[in-house]
Amino acid sequence: MKLTRHENNPIVVPGGAEWRRAAVFNPGVVEADGKYYMYERAAGSLRPFRTSIGLLESEDGVNFRPVADEPVFTADMLGFPGGSVEDARVVRIDGTYYMCYALQPYRFDCWPTGTGLPAYYPDNYPEWRENGVEPMITRSGIAASEDGIRFTPLCYTTPAEIDDRDNALFPEKIGGRFALLRRPMQYVGEKYGTNTPGIWISYSDDLFEWTEPELVAVAENPEWEGTKIGAAATPVKTDRGWLVLYHGVDAHSVYRVGALLLDLDDPSRVIARIRDPIMEPETYYERFGLVLPNVVFPTANVMVDGLLYIYYGCCDASIGLATVPLYELLDALTGGEDRA
Repeated sequence: MKLTRHENNPIVVPGGAEWRRAAVFNPGVVEADGKYYMYERAAGSLRPFRTSIGLLESEDGVNFRPVADEPVFTADMLGFPGGSVEDARVVRIDGTYYMCYALQPYRFDCWPTGTGLPAYYPDNYPEWRENGVEPMITRSGIAASEDGIRFTPLCYTTPAEIDDRDNALFPEKIGGRFALLRRPMQYVGEKYGTNTPGIWISYSDDLFEWTEPELVAVAENPEWEGTKIGAAATPVKTDRGWLVLYHGVDAHSVYRVGALLLDLDDPSRVIARIRDPIMEPETYYERFGLVLPNVVFPTANVMVDGLLYIYYGCCDASIGLATVPLYELLDALTGGEDRA
């Protein structure tokens, strides 16, 4: 099972406004009223490496143009001037847009190393020490909007004291409750049932109070997902289960894409999983990036005439698009089970 890269890749690149001139990546995308709205993560520099969420739109899901001259969501809106908001995953439920985001509250620098992971350097900025926050810790939350443009912070979905990101909200309630995939980095060890960070799930009646997370999936294939896995794009409801694309990271910090199915009524239960990655870095824009090489990182899914459009970040530098017929992917997961 392999995905097809779009011939125009990368479909979105940095440039233009000062706040997005260094990098654009890891977008959320939602289709509404005949248009596709992309919520890109954008950086204007590496020193400091501050990111915000910008908005683009498209009629065909491929050719995007900016909607606004300024970001639509920033850390300033959360009371953290100089901080970063990252990796928007957006769904529309009952007419309201909900944006899952990750927050790093203070500034830091980002340095290429040429050896895989970049060097994140917060020591130039005293805010971390002054506020007693562990450097580079990331908290997640949800912002809401009625028009998809003006977002208001709604709630935090994770505690401030742990590093918990890769939050993805299911696009509809399950059993009358909101459901959210998470990746708490500190939840490892015998107590948690996993030796590496994995995918967890929490539920809420109102988006403000969340249940303690339950473990959903852990790394199973050390050769490509041995150090951690996390939810990638927003779950997609199918007649066979909730389709979840996830990212796996190996010992050399190479990011690949896996796929699994969760039970429709009990999404804490994995019912199918493909053993091998369905996508890995191959092209130049996926292997050579501004700070981080060898990364394909999908953060959005949209169904278009039977094709699953998968939007992904390329090496923390640009945005690509890959497609796959939905039922080819489901057949690969379930062995060609009859369609309901």
